[in-house]
Amino acid sequence: MTSFADNLKQLPKVSHLAALQLFDGESLVATIENKPGQSGSLVVYNHLAQLYGAITAEAAKKGLELFAEHALDARANPGRHPNIDRLILLLEEPRTLRVKQVFAIATE
Repeated sequence: MTSFADNLKQLPKVSHLAALQLFDGESLVATIENKPGQSGSLVVYNHLAQLYGAITAEAAKKGLELFAEHALDARANPGRHPNIDRLILLLEEPRTLRVKQVFAIATE
């Protein structure tokens, strides 16, 4: 199994994003920001949204593969990795989360 860090190197960069917002229907259920501690999740979720058009059960399965060792830790320690917990939940209770990109504003 490749590591999460190795997987991240293969995915598109997200420097143009400030955050991703996840919606269940019209309800905002999560915001993943481009900041330390969340940027890896932002990369993965952005990639999944590009591949699948939304975060679906199929996307969640792929996401858990990309999170690699962190997915194993999340299963062993529920609550430690909320963005991974969300993917695990989507496998157990399939539904579709719509993704909205929040673009970073240039400060130049």
